[in-house]
Amino acid sequence: MTDSSAAPYRWRWAILGVMLAAEIMDMLDTTIVNVAGPSLETSLGMTTLGLQWVIGGYALALGAGLVIGGRLGDRHGRRRLFLLGLAVFTLASLMCSLAPTSELLIAFRIIQGAAGALLLPQGLGLLRENLSGRELAAAFGVFGPVLGLGGILGPVIGGGLIEADLFGLGWRTVFLVNVPIGIAALVVAARILPRRAGDRTVTIDPVGGVIVVASSGALMLALTFGPELDWPAWAWACVTAGVLGLLAFGAQQYGLLRRGGVPLVTATMFRRRAYSLGLIGIALFFSSLTGTQLVLTLFLQLGNGFTAGEAGLGNLPLAIGSAVGGALSGAWLAEKIGRSVLQLGAIAQIAGAALLWVELGQAGEFSIWIITPGIALFGAGGGAIIAALFSTILAAVKDEEIGSASGVLTAVQAIASALGVAVFTSIFFDTADSDSPAAAFQRTLVVPAITLTVFLALSFAFPRKAKEDAHAVVTGE
Repeated sequence: MTDSSAAPYRWRWAILGVMLAAEIMDMLDTTIVNVAGPSLETSLGMTTLGLQWVIGGYALALGAGLVIGGRLGDRHGRRRLFLLGLAVFTLASLMCSLAPTSELLIAFRIIQGAAGALLLPQGLGLLRENLSGRELAAAFGVFGPVLGLGGILGPVIGGGLIEADLFGLGWRTVFLVNVPIGIAALVVAARILPRRAGDRTVTIDPVGGVIVVASSGALMLALTFGPELDWPAWAWACVTAGVLGLLAFGAQQYGLLRRGGVPLVTATMFRRRAYSLGLIGIALFFSSLTGTQLVLTLFLQLGNGFTAGEAGLGNLPLAIGSAVGGALSGAWLAEKIGRSVLQLGAIAQIAGAALLWVELGQAGEFSIWIITPGIALFGAGGGAIIAALFSTILAAVKDEEIGSASGVLTAVQAIASALGVAVFTSIFFDTADSDSPAAAFQRTLVVPAITLTVFLALSFAFPRKAKEDAHAVVTGE
């Protein structure tokens, strides 16, 4: 139990720093490899399928393991799992940079993803344990923009490193960039993360674990490789199997609970309106944001001849807008107006998408400045939503539910992002085959208009204010 009268943990803001470092490493590894294809083909003789596995194998392992990763933090302690995941992730990054064959590179990428599944849920759990109320909202005011900026800077950094060809290492520097970040974060985390023991009475349901890993893995496999391969029959079979598997997982967990067993996912957290609605909101929001960001990059590169680095810089208005929106939401708006900040954020994003639609239809030579206002407004709305949504969701759960809640939340985020990428790229390329890239981008904007309208309607069912809690106190180091 946490003593609500104890002083707040003195290193709680440093915890945000190491958590952000882990998130940046994840976002860099998700996007930075996308620009390394030609270099990998030349160096390792990698096939197109092999390159897809280098990119998609990471996302597959990450998405499949997040639920179990969160629960393991409950049992063994979030500090221990965070340090273990960070150490393995950093070591796997080093091994990727040294890989002599494409097969070993793919294997190390899958290990990276599995390590990320251990690492990422612990970061959210540690924030929830050590920050509360206004501090938690402020933390996510920083978290959202950094998350977006990490994804945007990935192609920029990757393209720059490959072009620089430092010490003749070529693509290997793309993976080496994580090593100093990981080592520094590991040193700091070992010093400042609170030593809170895990709960050894928590058991890991093996049947439920197999079902959720297989189901999540099937979904991620289809969503990652389906669009690249023009949706073959096996991809649709994986989608079907994944959805049915997750339904079976829910039924199995409910049955286990009724028999007096300990489920892998703590069922009580779904009774909390802010958490259950928040998961739906996370799915709608991240599918829209991730898909729009990727299509913007495709539009700039394929439609207007931007290099990977230039396309990354073209995403900066989105990141800057997100930073402004997140700062306003986390520092002031979320506390003052509660759930209304979610509605304002959704309206801003819908208006940004509409403005972007109009900007894309303008005649004449294209310039990034033409679409900057729409992109920036879309980003500002997104930043406001991230800050308020994450803090509202995590403030709603009890201490004993943190591991399950963090694992499920990050898994929903990963699967929703993959779904957004799959849907948006399919629409973009289908339209681009018969029309202009600008028209293809316009058509994809129908998707965020729909998802954000649903999100806006859903937001009226959220609690008016995030629950105030007094958990953010840790008396030991």
